[in-house]
Amino acid sequence: MHSVSAFVSPASELSIPAVSPRGVKAAREFEATLIASLLESMEKTFATVPGEDQLAGADDYNYMGTHALADGIAARGGFGIAKLLTPHLSPTRK
Repeated sequence: MHSVSAFVSPASELSIPAVSPRGVKAAREFEATLIASLLESMEKTFATVPGEDQLAGADDYNYMGTHALADGIAARGGFGIAKLLTPHLSPTRK
């Protein structure tokens, strides 16, 4: 007969692994990139007016604005993707 203790993990295995600041930053940057991709496709779909000429450099300003907005959204929690990824980026994880 198996004892209950054979099925319970030691306390050290149940603790939440430490996450490095680099891991948190990487997860946030990854989420910002995903958000920027979504925003760029939405901007290209909804921001253009048929028959209207674009100003020189408009693509560059749109790119910078979209990425600034995406960084801001990700820094404030975004869609929660970075929060889901962070525990899996611990330095001791194998």
